Amino acid sequence: MIERTVTIVNSKGLHTRPAASLVKTAARFQAELTIRKDNLTINGKSIIGVMTLAAEQGSTLTLILDGPDEEEACAALEDLFRRGFDEE
Repeated sequence: MIERTVTIVNSKGLHTRPAASLVKTAARFQAELTIRKDNLTINGKSIIGVMTLAAEQGSTLTLILDGPDEEEACAALEDLFRRGFDEE
């Protein structure tokens, strides 16, 4: 199991398009993805779950990955957050 902290850097936060991009990226991997923000924990492969985070720019999220390809999944997701979901 891997835990990583990421920050939302894009100015509009985790709205519909980046949430969909996150779920689509996570779905490419077998590893389970759980995302935690404050006291809320959701399934990172669920668009509805991701949208309930209401994560604005500057929000800090914890990605928890568990599965056979967790390292690769983690790298892909961290890159997605670092790039600001290619919105900037």
